[in-house]
Amino acid sequence: MTTGSADYRDSGLTFPDGFLFGSATASYQIEGAAAEDGRGPSIWDTFARTPGKVLNGDTGDVADDHYHRYEQDLDLIRDLGLDAYRFSIAWPRIQPTGSGAVNQAGLDFYRRLVDGMLERGITPIATLYHWDLPQPLEDAGGWPARDTADRFADYARIVGEALGDRIGTWTTLNEPWCSAFLGYGSGVHAPGRVSEIESLRAAHHLNLAHGQAITALRGVVAADAQYSVTLNFAVARPGGPGGKEAVRQIDAIANRVFTGPMLKGAYPEDLFADTAAITDWAFVEDGDLAAIAEPIDILGVNYYNTASVQLWDGVGEKRGDANHNLSAGTPYPGADRVEFLPLPGPKTAMGWNIAPDGFEELLLSLHRQFPGQALMITENGAAFDDVVAEDGRIHDVERTDFLRRHFAAAHRAIEQGVDLRGYQVWSLLDNYEWAYGYSKRFGIVRVDFDTLERTTKDSALWYSQLVKTHILPDAPAAG
Repeated sequence: MTTGSADYRDSGLTFPDGFLFGSATASYQIEGAAAEDGRGPSIWDTFARTPGKVLNGDTGDVADDHYHRYEQDLDLIRDLGLDAYRFSIAWPRIQPTGSGAVNQAGLDFYRRLVDGMLERGITPIATLYHWDLPQPLEDAGGWPARDTADRFADYARIVGEALGDRIGTWTTLNEPWCSAFLGYGSGVHAPGRVSEIESLRAAHHLNLAHGQAITALRGVVAADAQYSVTLNFAVARPGGPGGKEAVRQIDAIANRVFTGPMLKGAYPEDLFADTAAITDWAFVEDGDLAAIAEPIDILGVNYYNTASVQLWDGVGEKRGDANHNLSAGTPYPGADRVEFLPLPGPKTAMGWNIAPDGFEELLLSLHRQFPGQALMITENGAAFDDVVAEDGRIHDVERTDFLRRHFAAAHRAIEQGVDLRGYQVWSLLDNYEWAYGYSKRFGIVRVDFDTLERTTKDSALWYSQLVKTHILPDAPAAG
């Protein structure tokens, strides 16, 4: 990837005081210790062991062994000077069956982890659910079953009671779109089910779980705690005939299916119309929307790339979204005629286009849709095929340039009035990248998956300079 000189017009931009710089991980992707200290199996343990579901048959049994090496990882965060660490709590460590008895060893691990952050001056940002549903709950119906939302509220209360005096920012769910539509619609994520109706039911019960969890937390954590949810927004742009209508349909099923009930207390009417052939949404019961629309303090934003869409003309084979393999089913129920067009480079190792302008566009759009709503970037980063140099260093020029250009886009959004509170880079560590196993590296710290040795990449050193000065440094020229 090369970068034109015009891209460097933003060098020297200064981020405001109090802006929270950090990095993010997720429990199943880094912890390992999958069967230690009372942890029960999750849907990802089961999915990873299903032949053909994960590249190379990789599992999260060991991952980065963060469970045993968390002190070392917290030292890395401290030494980089990061303000915050966004981590997730593994539900199967707290309640191995998803309900009932509490596993004290699991709670004790997260107490040690959070205490370690506080001792090092790191602000903890806790995510209650980053996709590792206890397998017994899936066996009982999973997210398409209403009871799972109730069990999640119970789990939130348990964690809040244990850690509510230590954690100031609580995120209920990470990317519920992936949980619902990749897990139950296309089947490319755990639990691997393929059903349009079940994916819509799952989306609603995830919404309900979010609201009920906030209610549960409010009763047990510190009065000044902040509440959040993290959504991965689709940034779709018209790319051909019927492009505007195609964008509307994707916006409904990828974005407004969550922001509608969470932030406005109602599902969008056009979503109901789009999905009328699939369901009448009778699973939305009286009182659900009021329960979902619990006020939040921060809307978490995950952003990686954009899409170009048009309406399929019915001739030839319809092109699906290459970012979300459609070989099994669709993650876009109700958008049957939407066709995804190939995008030009440059691209990351995931095949995702690099579009910092789409990042700025998204932040401004959210600011217009939800005026007064504070935002935080909870994930942004890139996978590249890192090479260890002869001197042992990782000169990840492409990742550094990616981050610099996206931070510049975020700064432009701030200058235009967006209330952006912080930025959590994905990811702190190379880790288990879901169905891609260990083949994709997002980390600003390299993990040798044979020895588990950690090596700070050049992108981390660049980021450390930004955090220290709040001034956007230049990135080294690529190529």
